[in-house]
Amino acid sequence: MTNATGFAPRAVLADRLRTHGLATDAALVAGGALFTAAMAQLEVPMWPVPITGQTLAVVLVGATLGARRGMLSLLVYAVAGLAGAPFFADMQGGLQALALPSFGYVIGFIPAAGLVGWLARRDWDRNVGRAAVAMLLASAIPFVTGLPYLAVALGQLGAPSDLQSVLAAGLYPFIVGGIAKALIAAGILPLAWKAVGRR
Repeated sequence: MTNATGFAPRAVLADRLRTHGLATDAALVAGGALFTAAMAQLEVPMWPVPITGQTLAVVLVGATLGARRGMLSLLVYAVAGLAGAPFFADMQGGLQALALPSFGYVIGFIPAAGLVGWLARRDWDRNVGRAAVAMLLASAIPFVTGLPYLAVALGQLGAPSDLQSVLAAGLYPFIVGGIAKALIAAGILPLAWKAVGRR
């Protein structure tokens, strides 16, 4: 079943490509992982968790590719980084990345991409208001895994790991930037839909 534009309902931006199939999906998944790796290098160095462009990449990849391909793309990103590709912030990679206090956020990127992709399939990425809500919800997910991981990592390093210390290190510095990145994504996606609608 198609809608008036000739495309299947509940399509995400990637579904507007002229070619479809396994090779296209593989290229999209790989491209999303590479885009996230590139955005990870846009970094404001901080310890124990740097500020990077990764979260913006995650929500854009998830919304553009949809839940399944988005989650797979972020899984590829994480696995490739652990395998040694310099995909993480500050060009880091390898199994030693598991010891980074910030690695819990990388784990959270996978379900974050899944949520925003699921919402995008339901047209939440086509107007700024709903897109902003979707991006903010997805941007919060990495903190669910990131903060407990950070607490354990800080404790192992002998640094303060009480709740207030963990929030001060892993949440408070990222609130304003996270909101800004969510709003940027919420502005980009409806514009992208308008652009593809003109073709």
